[in-house]
Amino acid sequence: MKRAFILSAALVATIASAQAPAPSQPAPTQTAPAQQPAKPAQTAPAPKPLQLQTLDSGSHADPFPPVNPKYFTASTPTVDTVNGFLKALWGFDPNRIWRVEAIQATDAPGVAKIVVYISDKTPNAKVGASVFFVTPDGKHAISGSDVVSFGATPFAEARKTLQDRADGAWRGSSSKDLMLVEFADLQCPHCKDAQAIMDRLAQDFPKARIVFQNFPIPEIHPYAFKAAAYGYCVTKQKNDAFFAYAADVFDKQTALTPDTADQTLNNAVTKAGLDPAAISACAATEETKKLVEASIKLGQDVGVNQTPLLSVNGHFIPLTGQGVSYDTIKAVVSFQAVQDGVSTGAAPAPAASSSRTPPSLTH
Repeated sequence: MKRAFILSAALVATIASAQAPAPSQPAPTQTAPAQQPAKPAQTAPAPKPLQLQTLDSGSHADPFPPVNPKYFTASTPTVDTVNGFLKALWGFDPNRIWRVEAIQATDAPGVAKIVVYISDKTPNAKVGASVFFVTPDGKHAISGSDVVSFGATPFAEARKTLQDRADGAWRGSSSKDLMLVEFADLQCPHCKDAQAIMDRLAQDFPKARIVFQNFPIPEIHPYAFKAAAYGYCVTKQKNDAFFAYAADVFDKQTALTPDTADQTLNNAVTKAGLDPAAISACAATEETKKLVEASIKLGQDVGVNQTPLLSVNGHFIPLTGQGVSYDTIKAVVSFQAVQDGVSTGAAPAPAASSSRTPPSLTH
């Protein structure tokens, strides 16, 4: 479920897919950047005609127009920094290729406009364009209504925040080197569907620490906050019991009604092997309510704007929705682990196809 009224900076990967036309749409023309007149040349270094994911030598034609120095009028960010940012977002997909075609000064002091052409290695693939802006401090990118972390390591801050503050029930490794943090609402139908994906990730990545972080949306799901409070109390008594509790709540979501919600939650506690009276009393305390509120605040601080949403060491991707496949999710986990220099304990993930919707320009 989307929560459009909270922070919209959740998925940098999402911004990109929103900006880039699908392969079936018309490719941008070679003169696309010229539609925005370049500012007078500043002291920017000569641009490097880099293409992050290189084409196989001799096997594919270069689909992009040549880089023209006249479209590089901003002194920052550098092409290398933009490429590092895009590699962090898209590097999980070995079929995706792109080239930075413009880094232009704008009328807003210090704000740079970035134009990137995107394609893939399939024969006769179309070329799409992504346009975003970088703030004067070089720490944020703006695309549409989204403001996201920018830089060569755009997920590092969110990763550290989650390592420090994610306090939900967890399974897998005790190490926080590879953290998969699922933000979910126990009354959200899409979150119920995502649990099979989380189970597969737990099996495929034995060295990952997998955390269920409560992110109830009571404006849409009136019993989600109470279910989360019960969940915190279950976790406090026995961490592993939470997953049995959550599974039963997900299975009985339709019974979260004014007449049967309390009994449904109590039954789930019983199924998890704990005392429902004790858990109910714990859930009603101000201390527990503050824990749920802090979990919501954590999600907002790292840019969560929908559930279910998965953080892979700070790299956020949706768990369900059109164009989201398990192979893509698995590829992101494997790639991010390599980027962070940590082990997954898993076999290499199959290559993700560029035809699938990638996570966008987020974090």
